[in-house]
Amino acid sequence: MTSTKPFTVLHIGDDIKYNPTLYATFSSKFHIIQPSFEERQRPAFIAALKEKRWGDFHAVFRPFWNSGGEMGRWDMEVVPYLPETCKIFASAGAGYDWADIPTLSKYGITYCNGARASSEAVGDMAIWHILSVFRNLIWSAEAAKSGSVEQWQDAHKNQQETAFNPRGRSLGIIGLGNIGYTIAQKAHAGFGMKVLYHDIVKKDEAMEKAVNGTFYKDLNEMLGVADCTVLATPFFGEKLITAERLAKFKKGSRFVNIARGTLVEEDALVEALKSGHIFAAGLDVHANEPHVHPELTKMRNVTLTCHNAGGAWDTASGFESLAMENIEAFLEKGKALTPVNAHLLEKQ
Repeated sequence: MTSTKPFTVLHIGDDIKYNPTLYATFSSKFHIIQPSFEERQRPAFIAALKEKRWGDFHAVFRPFWNSGGEMGRWDMEVVPYLPETCKIFASAGAGYDWADIPTLSKYGITYCNGARASSEAVGDMAIWHILSVFRNLIWSAEAAKSGSVEQWQDAHKNQQETAFNPRGRSLGIIGLGNIGYTIAQKAHAGFGMKVLYHDIVKKDEAMEKAVNGTFYKDLNEMLGVADCTVLATPFFGEKLITAERLAKFKKGSRFVNIARGTLVEEDALVEALKSGHIFAAGLDVHANEPHVHPELTKMRNVTLTCHNAGGAWDTASGFESLAMENIEAFLEKGKALTPVNAHLLEKQ
């Protein structure tokens, strides 16, 4: 039986969990097709698209970052087989390294991520790492948890020699999007830090003034003066923090990564930490997850977490609702709420 609803949405991944009322409204407006787990495996998924098993659907909806990605990267092996009617892909998650943005843009598909929903949680985690790398809190925390009297006494006596207050120091942020700007707000309001930033787009004067922000067009120039640098930019297929770039960092500065581990040459970071050129590091993300670089695990000036920066209930609920809201806004009003590639689509 043919649906009388004007638009069809391909729901990839698990069932809705956090926003049943919103989903009830969403599904009353749109015809929802939810492929099975088996159908979402890459060969099967591509075959289904080729045979138009799900017809001329208009949107792809992925409400969770940890399900719905079984087909792998959305690239030239997948995207060309999407129906011409499909013009929006709304997904959970702040990053989008699994989505080939240039290819989606080439085929006129607006991609929306959930960075806005995770900004608060990621911002909080970034502040925790910033505070840790300035105060070297991991030394004290691990000594206390060890249960060792000797380690406790060592940290109690000596840790202060490696601890400094962040107040008044400069924080360089690479990527001042939703997450980067939230970090800037928290660091400025909480610690009175001077915010420096590098991005492809300069913020307007009011936004800069609100966080006492200074724009650096040249990334290396910013790295040379920042007391701590936070990486908050998406992964576009290339390493950003290389051995050559680490050499540009201010000697004795700190580094925090809440973006993607694949942006960093971890061997080079280890060497920079061992030499003292980088004083301390806080890493929520890692190059070979779930494996952590073994050398980093041995360093008491390195704070490590398990890619949990956005891992809050509020974030998961926000990812789910924002994905629905993006599709609804796009299909009904012609404009998505959080498009990632609007600038690329304008060039098509």
